[in-house]
Amino acid sequence: MITAVSIVTVFVKDIDAAKAFYVDVLGFSEHTDITLGEGYRWCTVRSASQPDLQIQLTVPGPPVPDDMAAAIKRAQDAGNMFGIGVNVDDCRKTYEDLVAKGVEFVQTPQERPYGVEAVARDNSGNWMVLVESKPYSPADFT
Repeated sequence: MITAVSIVTVFVKDIDAAKAFYVDVLGFSEHTDITLGEGYRWCTVRSASQPDLQIQLTVPGPPVPDDMAAAIKRAQDAGNMFGIGVNVDDCRKTYEDLVAKGVEFVQTPQERPYGVEAVARDNSGNWMVLVESKPYSPADFT
């Protein structure tokens, strides 16, 4: 029986630069950074409030087929790669804090039926959705 999600993968352009961004700018902490056989690097970060969930930062490459890795890199270069969604206490304040740190946003904080949402890009072109949640029902979307 599946009991929880423990690892999600985010494709990045450079592991060191991405790790610095996720740790120094976004406030995640480093969890694991080791090199395994044949130069494969396993690097994960995590949130202090959700330590059981690791975000694996990895470059597109083996075992991903070459054509898929190339497509991922094109999506990153265009800034259109989906990344992660994160919960925040105050979307507008978090937006202001991250803008001050140089984070690029593709959407400023906006009211949605489910809360306040903003969309940023990490330093590899991945979208990161910030959501300050509020209670909602399906009727709120009509």
